Amino acid sequence: MNYRQPQTLVSVFQSARIYADLYLKASLAAPNTLTGWSLDDREPQIIEELLPFIGWVYQYYFRVQTDGWENIPSTGKLLLIGSHNGGLAAPDTIMMTYDWFRKFGTNRLAYALMEPKIWQVLPGLARLATQVGTIQTHPNLARAALRRGAAVLIYPGGAQDVFRPHYMRNLIYFHGHQGFVKLALQEEVPIIPFISYGAHSTLIVLADIYPQLQQLHKLGMPWLGNIDPGVFPIYLGLPWGIAFGPLPNIPLPIKLHTRVCPPIVFERYGESVSRDREYVKHCYRKVCDRMQQELDRLFEEHETPS
Repeated sequence: MNYRQPQTLVSVFQSARIYADLYLKASLAAPNTLTGWSLDDREPQIIEELLPFIGWVYQYYFRVQTDGWENIPSTGKLLLIGSHNGGLAAPDTIMMTYDWFRKFGTNRLAYALMEPKIWQVLPGLARLATQVGTIQTHPNLARAALRRGAAVLIYPGGAQDVFRPHYMRNLIYFHGHQGFVKLALQEEVPIIPFISYGAHSTLIVLADIYPQLQQLHKLGMPWLGNIDPGVFPIYLGLPWGIAFGPLPNIPLPIKLHTRVCPPIVFERYGESVSRDREYVKHCYRKVCDRMQQELDRLFEEHETPS
């Protein structure tokens, strides 16, 4: 699945202008709209208008290689679980979203959970993402989407994962967050993992000093804008050179390889087993171990001398 959409220079500028216009409109939307709390804000027409620009980035900037899409059934509800990479730009997420729409079209229901703080600090981006199918990270919303027969994409590691230090780039790091397992058990859906190679090198995270700042906050230091960032990375990347904090970034043009892995199915499902802490831990470890094995295999494909 490595289809390359031809792009003329004129069409690239046109699609970039459309993207800018849509971003501006989303930025100017009323504050109480496109909040990520409704499943009905998703707009297939907006998605179709964005795809040409994202397609150019896919083909020429990141030169994406992708595989494993045969692991996704053509219909039915799904829980897609990803390893998050590359700072706020999260390039592998956007590229895999593009592949999803190429394969399944814009009308198949699909939603992605996003950190609620994005609506506070980057409202224009968050509102535009809402029109693409992004919703707030809340179990009731995810459950409602699954009950509509949708695919739901979750990155359990969240901000800690997307800003994990560079030396951890080949590790699955969900920070102990097990809510997605409970959701899968309750709604009786398989888990399909998303992984990638290269995306975490589109910026270089040197360290996360959030624990130290959290101690200072307890001693009286206020958070900027009264928003607890949850992470505070120091990273090398564009456009800042060196950045302090979870600032937006322009990803470096690193070649990406994304992969959809075989489904993970648990031995038991149901509301009662979702309340069994030991069984939830067992399922969580199963997902993490399986995804780590797949990620190790992907890294080995690229980093083993031929």
